[in-house]
Amino acid sequence: MDSSNRPRRPDKKHPASLSFDSQAVHAGNSPDATTGAILTPIVMSNAYQLPDDPSALDWSDSQTLFYTRNSGHNQMCLERKLAALERGDEAAVFSTGVAALHAIFFTFLKSGDHVVVSDVTYEAVARLFRELLPQKYGIEATFVDISDLTAVQAAMRPNTRLVHAETIANPTTKVADVSALATIARAGGAMLSIDATFTPPPMFRGLAHGADFVVHALTKYINGHGDAMGGAVIARAALIRQLKNDALVDVGGSISPFNAWLIMRGSVTLPLRLSRHLSSAQAVAEFLDQDPRVAYVAFPGLASHPQHDLASRQFGGSGYGGVMAFAVEGGPDVQNRFVASLRLITSAVSLGHDVSLIVHVGKDARRGSSAYPDAFRTYGHMRLSIGLEDSADLIADIKAALDDTLGPVVG
Repeated sequence: MDSSNRPRRPDKKHPASLSFDSQAVHAGNSPDATTGAILTPIVMSNAYQLPDDPSALDWSDSQTLFYTRNSGHNQMCLERKLAALERGDEAAVFSTGVAALHAIFFTFLKSGDHVVVSDVTYEAVARLFRELLPQKYGIEATFVDISDLTAVQAAMRPNTRLVHAETIANPTTKVADVSALATIARAGGAMLSIDATFTPPPMFRGLAHGADFVVHALTKYINGHGDAMGGAVIARAALIRQLKNDALVDVGGSISPFNAWLIMRGSVTLPLRLSRHLSSAQAVAEFLDQDPRVAYVAFPGLASHPQHDLASRQFGGSGYGGVMAFAVEGGPDVQNRFVASLRLITSAVSLGHDVSLIVHVGKDARRGSSAYPDAFRTYGHMRLSIGLEDSADLIADIKAALDDTLGPVVG
């Protein structure tokens, strides 16, 4: 047999030779030559030994180990893993997901630039583009329904430099057509940044669909255990180098070595955890959808979802995420009583953790803008992030809370 036709032998030193599951285990890992430890140790040092002659050293270099704000061993290992998982050139890691998002905006936008932003987006991003960046730096933003490609095209200007959206919007679960947005952005001379926190790999890889930047709040699915915060940007090497030089070296926002190590450890089980998240979320959403006491359910895996067909094509049938929004029949007091009656699901913010989390946001909250569907503005919503518990237990907990709050279904 011709050796050129043979499958490449899996080699943990070459992550590209590995399947995703094996990459999650081995990519970025750096065994310790000093002790022989087979896993990357925590290197809690602010500084690294300089060469004998440091006169030629670039003090803004983010590729050489000499100062942890610029780059640290644990950070670099995590970056290599994330780049492999997203099939990107390079990655940059930050202290939080918002820091990673801000890094893109700070690095690649300037006074006089224009941005097209999804009208449903993470609250920190909304405030950056509605208030802080326009007021402080003269950066203009147009908020559009990202699912209306005609509206996106119409919002583009000659000075548009960036289009920004979420693969699945928080909390409405609106799905962005990433390939179509990339085409519009590119035709207008702009770049596309995608917050893919709700859709970690291998569920979706935005770079393969034309995005210039893929952002993850590592705090969520990639860490997966609710015990460390972090953010990441994955992109072409030249873009990451510029982003590190501007937003990491000279602004800060570096992730701590310990948090980088925790996220690296958590990411090993991402393929296993994600499979459970996706399958359980589908089961819970279907249960909610058929219960007459539930006013609405927003989840891309339901045929009733406006972007269900797009989600099926874009995510390749692997799943539709682990987060849904819904409300029960009644006002805010009823929603609160429902949450209080839950015995397994935890009332807390965040998502992508090992435990299932729910948060009730009333219809009059600041986030309840006109961009939200009518049902959200009528009832408010509860955002439910499905954890790793048994789906039957989660459904039983929800059913019991519905019975306690609204009474059993009759008939």
